[in-house]
Amino acid sequence: MVRYILKVNGPETIGPETIGPETIGPETITCRRCGTCCLADMIAYVTKEDMDRWTSQGRSDILHIIENEQAFWAGDHLVSARDGRPLTGCPFLTWEKGGYACSIYETRPGVCRNYEPGSSQICPLWSHQE
Repeated sequence: MVRYILKVNGPETIGPETIGPETIGPETITCRRCGTCCLADMIAYVTKEDMDRWTSQGRSDILHIIENEQAFWAGDHLVSARDGRPLTGCPFLTWEKGGYACSIYETRPGVCRNYEPGSSQICPLWSHQE
C-alpha cells in the first residue's frame, strides 16, 4: 500500500502524485501534520459515495473498520456504537516521518479530501478574520 504524507516545507512526491501546500484565498497554508483535524474522527462523516467508492475499489480493509467502528455523538464526544468506548481519532491516522499521515490518503473520505488547513478553529493554523 502506498502512503501519502504532507511535507511541512513544500511539496514532496510520494507514489503517483504530488502533495504540497494548500491554497486558501490569496494565502498559501502548509499543513503542519499535527493531526489535530484527524482527532475529530472523520469516520463519523463518511458518506454513501465514500462507501460506494471503497466497495468498487475492493477496499474491504476500510469497509471492515468503518462497519465495526460506527460512531455516534454522545453529547460532547464520539463513542463506538459497538462497545461504547470513546473514539479519540481517525483509525487511519498514523505517525510517519516526524508527523501524522493518513494511511488511506489516496482514497480518504470526502470530508477529509475537502478539508483545507487553517479553514476551521480545530486547526492551529486557523486565524479569525473579520
